[in-house]
Amino acid sequence: MKRRIGITVAMIGVTLLFGLPLHHAQQPQPTPTPCVDNHGPAPSVPARPSLPARSSGPAQPSVPAVPVAGQFGDVIFAPDLIMRRGRELELTGEQKSFMSAEIQKTTARFNELKWQLQEAIEVLHETLKSNSVNDEQAMSQLDKVLEVEREVKRLHFGMGLRIKNQLTPEQQDKLRARMARNRQIQ
Repeated sequence: MKRRIGITVAMIGVTLLFGLPLHHAQQPQPTPTPCVDNHGPAPSVPARPSLPARSSGPAQPSVPAVPVAGQFGDVIFAPDLIMRRGRELELTGEQKSFMSAEIQKTTARFNELKWQLQEAIEVLHETLKSNSVNDEQAMSQLDKVLEVEREVKRLHFGMGLRIKNQLTPEQQDKLRARMARNRQIQ
């Protein structure tokens, strides 16, 4: 059960980090298999989403992702993209320092929120275990989960805005050009 909650928290965390609403996550659609007795197709059972394999190598420092997927990807830039392209963008020492500080501050706050989210989800899960669920209590706990999710999104979005405002128009143009080339390759 704890593993299931952990997987749920991880999936929600990934979903939040990439700015995708939970209801938009695509599940693989199973193909119906015919019944042996020819009474029509067998009922389809949704496949479990596969989780990425864990890396056995040394842990890489992670930069919190900004919800750039979707409609904001061309106007708000992921911090890891900026940091990887620092030399190409000709980032100044001041810009690098500012971005590092923002990333560290955001990461620290994100870690706090991640624990709050896990706790709120566990309480919601416990609330839903009963055969007869108290509507008010469940909805109230759902509101707590959604509050933390909202704060996570605002945290990352705010960091993206502050980092973007440190970039010159020329640096932003270079990033857009790089992103356009990457889209063409895919």
